[in-house]
Amino acid sequence: MAPLLLLSLLLLLSSTSLQAQQNITLGSSLTPEGPSSFWLSPSGDFAFGFRPIEGNTSSYLLAVWFDKTSDKTVVWYAKTNDPDPALVHVSSGSQLLLNSNGALSLQDPTGTEVWNPRVVGAVYAAMLNTGNFVLAAADGSTKWGTFNNPADTILPTQVLTPGMKLRSRIIPTDYSSGRFLLDLQSIGVFLYTVAVPSGNLYDYYWSMAGNTTKLVFNATGMVYIILDNGTQISVTSGVTGSMLDYYHRATLDPDGVFRQYRCPKKFSNLSSQPWSVVDFKPPNICDSQLTNDGSGICGFNSYCTFNGTNNQSICLCPEQYSFIDEERKYKGCKPDFQPQSCDLDEAAASMQFKMIPMNNVDWPLADHEEYSPITKDRCQQLCLADCFCPVAVFRDQDNTCWKKKMPLSNGKMGDNVERTLFIKEEVSRYS
Repeated sequence: MAPLLLLSLLLLLSSTSLQAQQNITLGSSLTPEGPSSFWLSPSGDFAFGFRPIEGNTSSYLLAVWFDKTSDKTVVWYAKTNDPDPALVHVSSGSQLLLNSNGALSLQDPTGTEVWNPRVVGAVYAAMLNTGNFVLAAADGSTKWGTFNNPADTILPTQVLTPGMKLRSRIIPTDYSSGRFLLDLQSIGVFLYTVAVPSGNLYDYYWSMAGNTTKLVFNATGMVYIILDNGTQISVTSGVTGSMLDYYHRATLDPDGVFRQYRCPKKFSNLSSQPWSVVDFKPPNICDSQLTNDGSGICGFNSYCTFNGTNNQSICLCPEQYSFIDEERKYKGCKPDFQPQSCDLDEAAASMQFKMIPMNNVDWPLADHEEYSPITKDRCQQLCLADCFCPVAVFRDQDNTCWKKKMPLSNGKMGDNVERTLFIKEEVSRYS
């Protein structure tokens, strides 16, 4: 048993050593299944290759991931070279080839090329210990690298220059382009809401302005922008504790928040969520700047609430409304009752519907009518009788009433909302 055990150990070490080779030679290839599905960095911390998509193990990303974390956290994934890049994914039987002319080519099972980084003449490739996968020239310079073509995440030592962007995923398990964009411009860094699937930019909801030359995630755990006069302005507060004891990343998450994370390199096998948040922007996304187009941070007819305990935002539906898609809440909420008929008179409408108060909630846009001065009761009556009015908002300070129209946008809940909202709901559901 001992010689067999020793032989097995030697074979395992040999395999790991081959996978973790620093330079990947021309003619090397990967396939989604089998022992040659990825290349490791020399440290073994990062891997580049085929990664099965959660919930769809027959479909694979071409990706870079943390190979030693419990969830194999993905930090880069291939996208098309289109103006609005789309996710690249392939099935089993596909192949990634570093061919003899120094080009990297991803081919589907029929041999048709589905992606390449538009670079030829590389002498070798390498998965670096920084998490950057590169195609290198003879002098060791980088001809192409994942750091220069980010997806939704940046890593320590990574630098963005104006024109470079991060795009969130649509949901955590779907790597398709999501609803939020970090755009580094020469005038600052901006977070935008984005139309899906068109990719059209709506208004920005957070920014840090200045004549910007770079956004840097440095080796000590700070994320900052550098202005043209050399001034550094912090985007995040930075890491506490030793950088050597933790893995680090900063990700534009599917909820639109740019978060800096760290993960202990040594953690209990029982730990299912080793990543913890170091800092994030914006501080409260629910209070972010309104977007005139689109639904805002959450989907139409829903509202955003922020939990300061775990620093997470969540989208909710009002009572008697439900999500169109529970998994993809960005699609918004729909009423669980038949809309009010415009044939009803005021008496009939009051028999079928009632106005239910909600505190600390507002949909600031989508005004249908405005009345001032007016009483709170009259505000509700006017909305109840109006088949186009799903919500009325009343402000006590100046006795102003707003009737809202569908779909409702930019919804939020918070202690700073100093208005009373009345939402129209079906009476029969309370009987």
